[in-house]
Amino acid sequence: MRETDFVSGFARGLKVIEAFGETRQRLSIAEASKLTALDRATVRRSLLTLAELGYADYDGKFFTLTPKILRLGHAYLAATPLPALLQPHLDHLSEKAGQSASASVLDGTEIVYIARASQRRVMSINLTPGSRLPAYCASMGRVLLAALPESEARAVLARSELKQNTANTKTDPEELIAEFRRVRAEGYALIDQELEIGLCSIAVPVENDRGETVAAINIGAPAALVPASEMKERYLKLLTETQAALRPLLRR
Repeated sequence: MRETDFVSGFARGLKVIEAFGETRQRLSIAEASKLTALDRATVRRSLLTLAELGYADYDGKFFTLTPKILRLGHAYLAATPLPALLQPHLDHLSEKAGQSASASVLDGTEIVYIARASQRRVMSINLTPGSRLPAYCASMGRVLLAALPESEARAVLARSELKQNTANTKTDPEELIAEFRRVRAEGYALIDQELEIGLCSIAVPVENDRGETVAAINIGAPAALVPASEMKERYLKLLTETQAALRPLLRR
């Protein structure tokens, strides 16, 4: 891309939108400036523009995003056939497993949920399409990172905040790279309460008809009911059956 093709003002506006999150629902200009590393004047113009266009509300001090912002995410979901194709298969998988089943894609250092079939809530956060989790400590994230060339996976880890969520969380880059190699060899990722205490999950890649990984699917279960040592025996066959059913439907 030529330098003249890059619209810097648009890029800064998107960065301001991305500053909002589950724990940052209301932001002042100063807070948004600190989070984005943009100067206050730029942030102020971006936020006021969002408010003028109806994408944000402003009470004189704090800005909050409005439901209109969902149009931006809906554009992706509407234009991409993958979520609609996956959903009935996830519904069937969840019903057979008796647990929640999800699908996600990789976006930078995070996974983004694109479809979900929920049996019961097993996490403290409410996961829906559009929800994000750090890739390094999520089962679907490890599947997706394992599908990358190792140099790219290392680059993602270098940009990630490798946070110790629980005593089980793997944060050493070399240990994670070794885990990615195991995932590639064995075809699945298993997480034992690394993202959150009480949650185990198992994931496999979703591949197209050429064997290219385009997404990941998983089953999550409460550790108190299904310990990690039982996840593979209980759910891997169901996941690989779903994986096989999807492959011929996903043509490049």
